[in-house]
Amino acid sequence: MNMRNIVIVDDTEINVLVMEALVGKIDNCRPVPFSDPVVALDWCRANDPDLLVVDYMMPVLDGIEFIRQLRAAPGKEHLPMLMVTADHQKEVRYRALESGATDFLTKPLDSIEFVSRVRNMLMLRESHLVLSERNRTLAEEVRKATAELVERERETVLRLARAAEFRDPETGAHILRMAHYSRLIAEHLGMDLGFQDLLLQAAPMHDVGKLGTPDHILLKPGRLTPEEFEIMKKHASIGYEILKDSNSPMLQMAAQIAHSHHERWDGGGYPIGLAGDAIPIVGRIVAVADVFDALTSERPYKKAWSDEDALAHMREQRARHFDPGCLDAFLGAWDSVVEIKLRYRDDDDRLSHERAISAALAA
Repeated sequence: MNMRNIVIVDDTEINVLVMEALVGKIDNCRPVPFSDPVVALDWCRANDPDLLVVDYMMPVLDGIEFIRQLRAAPGKEHLPMLMVTADHQKEVRYRALESGATDFLTKPLDSIEFVSRVRNMLMLRESHLVLSERNRTLAEEVRKATAELVERERETVLRLARAAEFRDPETGAHILRMAHYSRLIAEHLGMDLGFQDLLLQAAPMHDVGKLGTPDHILLKPGRLTPEEFEIMKKHASIGYEILKDSNSPMLQMAAQIAHSHHERWDGGGYPIGLAGDAIPIVGRIVAVADVFDALTSERPYKKAWSDEDALAHMREQRARHFDPGCLDAFLGAWDSVVEIKLRYRDDDDRLSHERAISAALAA
């Protein structure tokens, strides 16, 4: 067992010597004596004593003020503190309790009482230390378990996004770019870091509903007929149905994104026809990110637009298709948009994209 430090603070030398001798009779205890309360207070703040025994009547700093200041120091909230007072000083005891004293010793000191009180306080200290260690261990176990759950969520997102990608002519790089564009917009809108990170994780699920779109429509190289487009539009509701019942905040956000990222600011979108602020903010953000990347990416049915043409079109659609605030945030972060676009270029190597997606979602 480690030696336990018993701090003794008393401006009368004979009292200090008596208490030192009594502490020396207790196993694994070491007295740490002080006659100057100011010096003692500095030592106690800088170290980790196991018990404090402090006299009340002292110059400069009396026992009550000593206890009050030490109790307020970081890490000293549960330190056992014994105050030495005269038997008739009940008012002093009341004030000491209010200041944080744990118990009292009465003058003149009784050796048997002193040793018993000290042992009791040390048992209290040991119990607190054991409980603190148990709490620390439990907190670490909870942290590890939470990290495992988060990792499983990320894997779920990756696998569902990958499944949709295998059926969709869009590339894995599109998923990465639009997710990072979305996070960038959220950042420039002033959203907190937790929201930004959740959006980065959830945005890749925006088109997971395409798992339910027939191949002859999803993979058609030419323009869809009105009837085919009505079927294609169902992917927003399908994605929502896939994701909506999860208890995960990230998958709940993904459900909102899947359902609302094809809505338009002017109410002309689908699947519901929401308008303005009635559209969830995550849907409005992802709409900007998704359309820009779709316009500037090559597909089997179209050539990639230039950045200039895409931006000109999107500016024309401000307050029509796009939330003005979200579009302005995107345009205001243009240097970062270019950086993301260069970092996640299209590549024919699907495996490299799978690895990139996994790394980006785990970041």
